[in-house]
Amino acid sequence: MARGEAILTFKAVSFEFGIKKPILHEANFGVRRGSKMTLMGQNGAGKSTIFKLITREFLPESGIINIVHGISIATARQVILREHLDLTVREFFEKCFTRKVYDIDPRIDTVLDIVNLKAPHDKIVRTFSGGQQARLLLASALIQDPDVLLLDEPTNNLDKSGILHLTQFLVDYKKTCLVISHDAEFLNAFTHGVLYLDVNTHKVEQYDGNYTDVVTEISARVEKENRKNAQFEKEIQANKDKANFFAMKGGQMRLVAKRMREKAEEMEEAKVDVRREDKTIRKFAIPTQANVSGEILNVSSVTVMKDHKAKKQGVHISLMKGRHLLLEGPNGIGKSTLLESLANGSAQGATIAPEVVVGYYRQDFSTLNFENTVYESLESVMKKKDEHTLRSTAAGFLIDRELMHTKIGLLSEGQKGLVAFAQLVLQKPGLLILDEPTNHINFRHLPVIAKALDSYEGAMVLVSHVPEFVSQIRIDETLDLNKEQ
Repeated sequence: MARGEAILTFKAVSFEFGIKKPILHEANFGVRRGSKMTLMGQNGAGKSTIFKLITREFLPESGIINIVHGISIATARQVILREHLDLTVREFFEKCFTRKVYDIDPRIDTVLDIVNLKAPHDKIVRTFSGGQQARLLLASALIQDPDVLLLDEPTNNLDKSGILHLTQFLVDYKKTCLVISHDAEFLNAFTHGVLYLDVNTHKVEQYDGNYTDVVTEISARVEKENRKNAQFEKEIQANKDKANFFAMKGGQMRLVAKRMREKAEEMEEAKVDVRREDKTIRKFAIPTQANVSGEILNVSSVTVMKDHKAKKQGVHISLMKGRHLLLEGPNGIGKSTLLESLANGSAQGATIAPEVVVGYYRQDFSTLNFENTVYESLESVMKKKDEHTLRSTAAGFLIDRELMHTKIGLLSEGQKGLVAFAQLVLQKPGLLILDEPTNHINFRHLPVIAKALDSYEGAMVLVSHVPEFVSQIRIDETLDLNKEQ
């Protein structure tokens, strides 16, 4: 870890979100000047909440958060706020300051150059792709030139070149940085240490080393604790068996039996409290719509964006049942726009067979009604209402009774993603359209999701910038929008 004064410390900090939703319980940790730290934890554990406590958007219920006087802090959020989507680029950056900045345009050009994005200052934020919006979010933090930079899932939606550019920027970055991310390769390139928010204890564990070092250390510790407890369990059972045997003998043997039981109780108390691992979603399958056959999707032309200009180009895509298509191309070329137009039936040059049910996983979760409860969102996609199936499916995605009655808008981004996957299972689509389905999702869940997509028997169109994830899924055809067909 970088040597320097602790510029940020949490001392016995406790915080609850909403009614009886504990996030932190007497948490203690510190961040030193110039260090680059990863903040890890299960989806919904409260990682983004810690950022809001640091920026004083939230205040702790007890404990002390010390920040060295004069230290400035800026956050690059996971997603652009809905009320900012209809701003121009200039207005979006002006929102980063509480005072009027008269030289805002050259500042915007400087930070856009850092994040490798060319954008007219009068362009509307909503019109940018997900990857371009991710760059705008990072630039909105950098333009404030903070002493502490907080990055919340900064690689989401970024293409390969964007991630490489961001990685090199952080390697060279001289100030303090705290990052929430599940991208191991990205984190290993620049982090000095890890803060792990335990969803069970609501404590923050602090480790030296990079992301992979910490995952390995935690796994080894759990294995060691489990081995130790297994030995205790063996000896406890042996003493209980002996106690039962001697108790049946009667007389003096009952005293021996009593000692055996006492010894077993001592061993029960000596068992170590094993660090509970993050829960992983259950293995699942996305059922395919019944009675679907023949050609499901045909695409003869697509519209791509190059240098902020639309260009139509011919393609030859025919997806039958069981065929999986990977859609590639750099940020801003029009992948998400194409997926959205396919999903809503407005794509020119594309035809979906009649009666085909389309399951659409959208990267910004705007297909979810943020005012609905989770229960209402899941029930809305079911043709036939079945309480048992709904609740059983939800449980497999770690959606418990409390979450069921929570509004979508109050969930973490990762929890919204799990709700979206649960919807797909209940919807039983014939065509699956997936736009960056790894965004915000805990790394433990990704192999389970990849397996479900790999075995999906309907037609599928996938966009993902995560090669490790894509490599686990059967891809029958690839369409690169950046190449002339």
